[in-house]
Amino acid sequence: MGFNNPSWSWSELEAELSGRNAQLRRDGRAPGSLSWNAGGDSPAWGRKRQAFEPSLTRTAGAVPYAELHCHSNYSFLDGASHPEELATEAARLGLEALALTDHDGFYGVVRYAEAARAVGLPTVFGAEITLTPGLGVDQHVARAEGDTLFQVDTGELPDAHAPDPHGTHLLVLADGPTGYARLARALSNGHLAGEKGAPQFTFADVAEQVSGVSWVLTGCRKGAVPKALVEAGPSAARRELERLVSAFGRDRILVELWDHGDPLDTARNDALAELAHRVGVECVATNNVHYATPSQRKLATAIAAVRARRSMDELDAWLPACSGAHLRSGAEQLRRFTRYPGVVELAAEIGRAAAFDLSLVAPNLPPFPCPTVDGRHLTEMEYLRHITEEGGRRMYGERPAPASVANGMIVEDLSRRARAWQTIDRELDIVEQLGFPGYFLVVWDLVEFCRRNDIYCQGRGSAANSAVCYALGITKADAVSLGLLFERFLSP
Repeated sequence: MGFNNPSWSWSELEAELSGRNAQLRRDGRAPGSLSWNAGGDSPAWGRKRQAFEPSLTRTAGAVPYAELHCHSNYSFLDGASHPEELATEAARLGLEALALTDHDGFYGVVRYAEAARAVGLPTVFGAEITLTPGLGVDQHVARAEGDTLFQVDTGELPDAHAPDPHGTHLLVLADGPTGYARLARALSNGHLAGEKGAPQFTFADVAEQVSGVSWVLTGCRKGAVPKALVEAGPSAARRELERLVSAFGRDRILVELWDHGDPLDTARNDALAELAHRVGVECVATNNVHYATPSQRKLATAIAAVRARRSMDELDAWLPACSGAHLRSGAEQLRRFTRYPGVVELAAEIGRAAAFDLSLVAPNLPPFPCPTVDGRHLTEMEYLRHITEEGGRRMYGERPAPASVANGMIVEDLSRRARAWQTIDRELDIVEQLGFPGYFLVVWDLVEFCRRNDIYCQGRGSAANSAVCYALGITKADAVSLGLLFERFLSP
């Protein structure tokens, strides 16, 4: 099968297959006129993307439910819907929350968070992590003989662009901002350890980062537990589940049940529910979502064909008979999971507990390595005060004596030197109040590195308004003599 450029662009083809153009025609708008998606998120086009404007507001569903496993089209050639489409449909269905769980990254969370905020949808953030084969629980099952698994270490990194990438999946949901930060670090570490398009995650590393601040679902057919159940039987699946419990804690593991209408779904869910009961963990319902609405099945099918590098005719026999991997309401999920009491309600409970607004996540600098003085390790603020004191003496001279009283009058030094030290103390107090000592230390360290290596480096802009920056050698302008306003530089 070969691919040639069609008469339509790929974006036009996607809009037609997704049914979006038909909706635009019904609304009296030109096909392809969704401004919030124009040009995607590439550097050349992302800045032109207009704010998402929802066509509806969220209403409460008859049955509380949160979808905890959902892929957008940021899961390349796997998810079919834009984050905005998922947020809009989830709001229309009245979901308690929606978890975006794209493969191995947080690529779509900003667009998703903006769209969800516009429709009033609580947001949960997670990722479906592809564990590297042969490293701990992240193993590739070759075959089963009795109750013994025979593992093969392929020595290869999972390739995100392969028709069906190998590797075991681990679905992780961040529990609030702290869980988000820890999961983000785990994802970053995995991408740094691997190659472009092929991150390397180990079970031990992920567990170390996210344990205690995340929920872990057993996942889809590539999750360690469902995979072992199908390929090696209940005993092997139980071992994998107990390994998850040991690493993350019994109250943080959820056995995921999903039903896409496949005849084997019920049998698999029965076995997983029985396994969860024996191990003593909870089951939760999801729909393992890959597109927003049933009408997008055509688009999802085309994407599956592209990923498998097969024609639609070749792939037809391998596709599900109906559209099942779309968002569903709580009432629909309750009907589908009547055999498993409480799994829909628990999904809503977890969704409410884990949801938070992405704007609450403030980026933090890595801790600056501070020295030990007189047997005590200095904090960042203490170290900043220490080096500023040294620099201040070089630039302004020694601190003047404190104000004294003579003949009943306060005698205060009004010299430039005294004014400089008063300014430095005031600036340092503001830096401490705003929590910025690490930022000043990082910039000072960069300037010192350049100075040691004879690299021209000069602080510029409103940084020249700071006596602290002048004392540290970051700038060459004396803010005290020039009467410059520090607050203009450090406006929060």
